Amino acid sequence: MTLIKSISGIRGTIGGKVGDNLTPVDAVKFASAYGTFLKLNNSAVIKDRRLKVVIGRDARISGPMIHNLVQNTLIGLGIDVIDLGLSTTPTVEIAVPLEKADGGIILTASHNPKQWNALKLLNNKGEFLNGTDGAIILKIAEDEAFDFSEVDYLGEVTENSSYMDIHIDEVLALPLVDVEAVKAKQFKVVIDGVNSSGGIVIPNLLEQMGVEVVKLYCEPNGHFPHNPEPLKEHLGDICKLVVEEKADFGIVVDPDVDRLAFISNDGEMFGEEYTLVAVADYVLSRTKGNTVSNMSSSRALRDITEKHGGKYQASAVGEVNVVTLMKETNAIIGGEGNGGIIYPESHYGRDSLVGVALFLTHLAKQNLSVAELRASYPHYFMSKNKIELTPQIDVDLILKSMTDKYKNEDISTIDGVKIDFPTEWVHLRKSNTEPIIRIYTEAPSQKEADVLAERFVKELKEIAGI
Repeated sequence: MTLIKSISGIRGTIGGKVGDNLTPVDAVKFASAYGTFLKLNNSAVIKDRRLKVVIGRDARISGPMIHNLVQNTLIGLGIDVIDLGLSTTPTVEIAVPLEKADGGIILTASHNPKQWNALKLLNNKGEFLNGTDGAIILKIAEDEAFDFSEVDYLGEVTENSSYMDIHIDEVLALPLVDVEAVKAKQFKVVIDGVNSSGGIVIPNLLEQMGVEVVKLYCEPNGHFPHNPEPLKEHLGDICKLVVEEKADFGIVVDPDVDRLAFISNDGEMFGEEYTLVAVADYVLSRTKGNTVSNMSSSRALRDITEKHGGKYQASAVGEVNVVTLMKETNAIIGGEGNGGIIYPESHYGRDSLVGVALFLTHLAKQNLSVAELRASYPHYFMSKNKIELTPQIDVDLILKSMTDKYKNEDISTIDGVKIDFPTEWVHLRKSNTEPIIRIYTEAPSQKEADVLAERFVKELKEIAGI
C-alpha cells in the first residue's frame, strides 16, 4: 500500500506497516510535527495564550479513528482544538480565520477511494501551507523533535457543529449570488454526494436557494458507491437520473467538497474543466479582472478571460501555487480544471458551495438550459491518463528525457513538462497525491486529444522500460 509525504500534508492507505501506510503511529507523528511547527512559529504568542487549531473531517470510514488520534495529539502538545466534526475542506478553511485560530487540519483524502485518508494542513489564514513551511514540518517529523506538554498545560476541545450552516450563510451573502433570481427559476437539481459530507451541505444550500433537490448517495456513511473522483466513467447513475427526473442539471462533489462537476440536462457531462469556465464567465461579466488556473487546465479559461478584457496566467499544479499566483496578479477568480473554484471574495480555497451558488445565479440570468450554456463556450477536449509508478522508475530522468526530445517546441518545466503545440498541448507530471505520472492532453477534438495521449503514454513507457 502507500504513504505519501508532501509539503501539503500526509496521505496514505489505512492499515499495514508504520512508515509504509497511514497507520495510527504515522497519524500521531505528523500531527505532532504540525503542532510542533505551530509552537515554534508562534513562540512569542504562546507565553500569553494557548494555540488553537480547527479540525474537521469528511465521512470516510477511517475518519473517526484518525480524527481522535490527531485531536488528542494536539491536546497533548498543549494546543486547543475547535472540533467541527463532520465537515468539508472549504468549511474548515473559512472557520480558521473566523475562529482566529493558528491553523487547521482537514482529515480527508479528497478524491481518493475509501481506503485512503490524509492530513491536509492549513495556516492561520485558512490556506494551505507553502512549500517552505511544509518542508519544515516534514523535517520535524523525520527528526521526531516533539516536546509534549505537562499535565497542567494540556489543550482543551471545543465542539462546534454549526460551521456548515455558517458556511452556507457566508456563501449566500456574497454580492454576486442572487438568491431571488434563482428562486424565481424553480430549478430542479440532482445531487450526488458520494455518501460524504457533501450529501448534507449541498442539498441544504440548494434548498435555501429555492431549488428542488433530488438526492443520490447523500447518506454520509463513508461507503462510497463509486470511485469518488468526479469523472465521467464514475457517474453513470447520476447521468441517468438527471434525464429520468427531467432535472435542470446534476451536481457531483468529491468527499471533501472542494471539487465540483455538473451534469447537463441531457444527461451528458458538462465537463469538470468547464465548471471554472462557466463560473468565471459569470464573475468576469460582473467584475473586470484577471484569472489563474494551473497548467493542466483547459485553454477555455484563457479564451473566456480575454473575451472579458482580462489577463489569464497559468501556475504550477497545486492549490497553493494557484493561490500564490492569484495574489500576485490580483486575480478575481481562479482554480483548477478538476472542478475547483477559488473565489477570493469568499476565501482563497477551492469551494464547491461557492461554485454551486455562482453557477446557479449565472444560469438563472442566462435563460439557457445547461446544455445550451455549455455549447456556448469554446470547444476543447481533454484526455487524462496516468502511468503507475514503481520505486525503480526515475521520474525526474524520464521527464528530463522528454524535455530534451521536445526542446524545439514551446515548453515549460515549471511543473513537470508541458509542451504547447499550435492547436494542442500535453502536460506530463508526477502526482502530488498518488504514485503515478499524470499525462494530460487537450486538442480541438476528443479523437485528437486521445491520439496525442496514446502517443505520449507510449513514449513514456519506452523511456521507463515498462
